[in-house]
Amino acid sequence: MEAKTVHSPALTYFSMLSLLSLCPPFVILLWYTMVHADGSVVQTWNFLKQHGLQGFLEIWPRPSAIAWKIIFVYGAFEAALQLILPGKRVEGPISPTGHRPVYKANGMAAYFVTVVTYISLWWFEIFNPTVVYDHLGEIYSALIFGSLIFCVLLYIKGHVAPSSTDSGSSGNLIIDFYWGMELYPRIGKSFDIKVFTNCRFGMMSWAVLAITYCIKQYEANGKVSDSMLVNTTLMLVYVTKFFWWEAGYWNTMDIAHDRAGFYICWGCLVWVPSIYTSPGMYLVNHPVNLGTQLALYILVTGILCIYINYDCDRQRQEFRRTNGKCKIWGKAPSKIEASYTTTSGETKTSLLLTSGWWGLARHFHYVPEILASFFWTVPALFNHFLAYFYVVYLTILLLDRAKRDDDRCRSKYGKYWKLYCNKVPYKIIPGIY
Repeated sequence: MEAKTVHSPALTYFSMLSLLSLCPPFVILLWYTMVHADGSVVQTWNFLKQHGLQGFLEIWPRPSAIAWKIIFVYGAFEAALQLILPGKRVEGPISPTGHRPVYKANGMAAYFVTVVTYISLWWFEIFNPTVVYDHLGEIYSALIFGSLIFCVLLYIKGHVAPSSTDSGSSGNLIIDFYWGMELYPRIGKSFDIKVFTNCRFGMMSWAVLAITYCIKQYEANGKVSDSMLVNTTLMLVYVTKFFWWEAGYWNTMDIAHDRAGFYICWGCLVWVPSIYTSPGMYLVNHPVNLGTQLALYILVTGILCIYINYDCDRQRQEFRRTNGKCKIWGKAPSKIEASYTTTSGETKTSLLLTSGWWGLARHFHYVPEILASFFWTVPALFNHFLAYFYVVYLTILLLDRAKRDDDRCRSKYGKYWKLYCNKVPYKIIPGIY
């Protein structure tokens, strides 16, 4: 299993146990610091130093009935859209056991319906999104516990009723719970659990919360600061790009290689809504007036980064779709034909793209992604470091992902991967790393 191949067993266990025990309280501490401690890590630290564990337990909100209701209605709404809305039939990549998942690509429609519904509920005074902000701590607390139970159920399902041949145990309970048992768990034939957790709950909540923070600032101050507008716009552009490209996401590491366990599913159900949206959460109570010129500079540069990130993925998708018979930056792409053997002993071939954005570095698309996160955070300026936690976290996450992806490809393609690395020597930053 992937957890064993990337790092040493001791480091693997240490990192798994650390994340299992530290991530849940960190979500609460981040929310408390942003909302109740003026964004100041020092203020939270001094409070905890003074009051100890008892103080921390006082900080931790109890999941309330309204929090559970909001989560349930939102989750049920997204699940219904995933099942009901029409969409194109899309095939995922063939798994190591030869299984090819089939999806219904209706993410963009679900995104449009969600955003329009949410704003309409506020506009027509049916539901005020400030309620979500006011109960945010309770919502995160409920998500933490609810998602842990969800991951336990996924673990049990992987043992007793796996959905496909892409499942199995490592023989270790902690690894199985953390990394997951199944690659493509489903309820029935058509409801894909990872599409729901990663895309329709996790990524969709990013957009919903970005809008929530914007509305909260408007309701509190009677206006929205230009810093909040830049932050919200860039986040929404990024999430729109994600749903526009959602079928491409189903070919990535998250879906096609990482199994459905705590790492992916708890991460998308809890970590994405709380941590990924945190720059906007900070800006609610810390409006900054950037001025039109600076705001526009940040906005345009941020959109450019998101576009480059999208274009990297589009290039590779087009290359795969046409089997290399396309134009990349106006000319025929350069490529390496790599063969590999599946677990069932079949020999297959893949084309590795070595031109366009993919000729600059093996994971160049991470550069504009990290820069985009910086540009939607920088409207907060530099009074508190915590606003930049997501940027730092994303950088570490993508560096680790680049290593895991390289290790996986090295073991899959062997000598062809060596050839590819000779042709594209840089991992992420051209000329540097």
